Amino acid sequence: MYKDFYKPENYVNRELSWIDFNGRVLGEATDMDNPLLERANFLGITQSNVDEFFMVRVASLHKLAAANVTSTDASGLTPEEQLNAVNRKEHRMVEQRYEIYNQQIIPQLAAQKINLLHIKELSTKQYEFIHRYFNDELMPVLTPMADDSSRPFPFISNSSLNIAVQLRRDPHAKTPLKHETLEGDQEVERKQAEPHDDRQESDIKFATVRVPDIYKRLVRLPGENNFILIDEVVKEFLNFLFPGYQIMASATYRVMRDMDLDVADEDTSDLLRAVKHQLREREHGQVMRLEVEHDIADWLEDQLVDNLHVSERSIYRVDGPVDLTFLKKLAGMVDGHDDLRFKPFKPYLNPALDMEHNIFKSIRQRDYLVQHPYDNFDAVVNFIHQAATDPAVLAIKMTLYRVSGNSPIIKYLGMAAQCGKQVTVLVEVKARFDEQNNVRWAQRLEQMGCHVIYGLVGLKTHCKVALVIRRDEDGLRRYMHLGTGNYNDVTAHFYTDMGMFTCDHELGVDMTNLFNMLSGFARPPYFYKLRVSPDGIRDFINEKIDDQIKVAKSGGPALIRMKMNSLSDKQIIAHLYDAAANGVKVQLLVRGITCLRNDLPELHDNIKVHSIVGRFLEHSRIYYFASNGHEEIYLASADMMTRNLNRRVEELYPVTQADTKARAIQIFNIMWKDNVKSRILVGDRYERIDRGDDVPFNSQEYFVHEAVELNRENSHQQKARRHFPTVFETLSKHVPVLHLKERGDDHDESK
Repeated sequence: MYKDFYKPENYVNRELSWIDFNGRVLGEATDMDNPLLERANFLGITQSNVDEFFMVRVASLHKLAAANVTSTDASGLTPEEQLNAVNRKEHRMVEQRYEIYNQQIIPQLAAQKINLLHIKELSTKQYEFIHRYFNDELMPVLTPMADDSSRPFPFISNSSLNIAVQLRRDPHAKTPLKHETLEGDQEVERKQAEPHDDRQESDIKFATVRVPDIYKRLVRLPGENNFILIDEVVKEFLNFLFPGYQIMASATYRVMRDMDLDVADEDTSDLLRAVKHQLREREHGQVMRLEVEHDIADWLEDQLVDNLHVSERSIYRVDGPVDLTFLKKLAGMVDGHDDLRFKPFKPYLNPALDMEHNIFKSIRQRDYLVQHPYDNFDAVVNFIHQAATDPAVLAIKMTLYRVSGNSPIIKYLGMAAQCGKQVTVLVEVKARFDEQNNVRWAQRLEQMGCHVIYGLVGLKTHCKVALVIRRDEDGLRRYMHLGTGNYNDVTAHFYTDMGMFTCDHELGVDMTNLFNMLSGFARPPYFYKLRVSPDGIRDFINEKIDDQIKVAKSGGPALIRMKMNSLSDKQIIAHLYDAAANGVKVQLLVRGITCLRNDLPELHDNIKVHSIVGRFLEHSRIYYFASNGHEEIYLASADMMTRNLNRRVEELYPVTQADTKARAIQIFNIMWKDNVKSRILVGDRYERIDRGDDVPFNSQEYFVHEAVELNRENSHQQKARRHFPTVFETLSKHVPVLHLKERGDDHDESK
């Protein structure tokens, strides 16, 4: 029994594993096979990743430690011990990030004549430019904020860029003329300007200036691809903001606060109001991290530490610009240099799923499996668009977890409601960091006539499903899209996700029951094919693992393959340990958190774990079980994390049609072959794969090439139809039905 595998030494701490994942992303910034501007982008991504990590995960540990919680995680660490370990490890990661920035990215950009300049490096013309830019653009917007007896230390908002300033009165400053009429603050200034003793003369003052985020962090300078950071410009001309004072020191700083949204179950009677209230409260969360320039004056740092209430472990002194997320914008601002970016490609859109075809007729004939971003997300948008405009469609039901700021799906759902169709949309307003966006969409959908629901008490609704009820000639039929990722047309360009279009009857019944459960008091006794969390997916996965163990114990070949974003659930990991100990081969593709370690002697080297980190963010979830020649494959919205299995509404569904099933299996096979962007788990750490003499194989580039080839074939077919219409018309009249399929309809069967 796998209870023996529950010992703390058998598990990796979740938070430390996440930092290791971010380290794999950082590895892409040093990979010379990546284009230079993309490497800079990866470095920026590591910064935004760690920002969110501190705002949520570290914040949670802080709250537990503050409450004197001493219970331990799976690896045996208390919250306080985790905080210390996390900060120690992240301090090392910060050093690595800035070494890469200073020693690789910036010099190599300069070699390509892409320059991020400092004040002392500016030409006369460039200096005059920033002087005018400060006077014309920045000066009217900037607001210096003092800290003294009459003006308390100002509130520093989360993630904002600020400049701390150390000042003292300039004894040579001009005093206002006595006959001038002065009022209010000017009168105070006049009195302060009058002669006073030397002790007052030497008083040191603190002020802070927030860098306005309405402007881009990178300021374009005269000359091709020359830039300077906006905070450097502000610091250069600080004296204009403090006339009568000398600037003794200045330094850029930034804080990350506790931004985790915590809506109690009792608040869900008016969930929208509760979320709005929490969004306001969240802005004033405790400071989790203080970032300062490494050469900040001691006096300035002391002022920040005392007023922001941060411990030494939470102070991050960086050898370079505070907040490297500006690197994510650099590629979009650089003129030319296409060779320094990933080569763009056009995602493939199966003709059967475009707007020139009846998508419902296509789905009625067969299932369609899509893999984004290689397959165009327009297929999903078109599905909702046609549902909105098709007179035969009676109702649309859909879950929305994260959508884009200008979502076409929202538009078409509203259009459907205005056309008189019954539209029910579950909007998860507790989706982290999308709360404000989702509240806005929920209210707009209601205004357009949709029925909006907010899910179940105490649970996040994370499943990604759309159900369309249509009156066909032979009666009502349910058409569905089930996905592994969000209905977000923007992230679909760089998240890898999978989805299936189907009108399978039993899945349709299951989907109806699922929506009834979400919108009402229905509690379906069972589902035919769909597995639903909480509980349902965990029970199902455990059952499948047990089946493989039985086969292995009887001497048969047994294989478990799983792809997910994170693997942290202790019980599932222990069950996988038990399977491996009994001879089941386990192959795991885990992008991020991996609390499992595969070097336990009891496992007999039966667990292999790969992690693919590359151009696209791996987001699809695949669960595959094979034994004695029998194969089953499932797609899901859920990772093997406790929150997904216990505290969220998630879906897992089978892929059963012969061609789509073969395609899903092939997709896993292709990713498992990756030896370029894949790392392999060795004990509790990931290492690059030693290819030896093997040919390099990048699975993401393989899928890109496949999409390009499919587009080329489809273009050739369209040209042939345009050039030879009479030939096809003649053949159709004189040749019996051939049941020929276009290559576009066959792409799921793989090459």
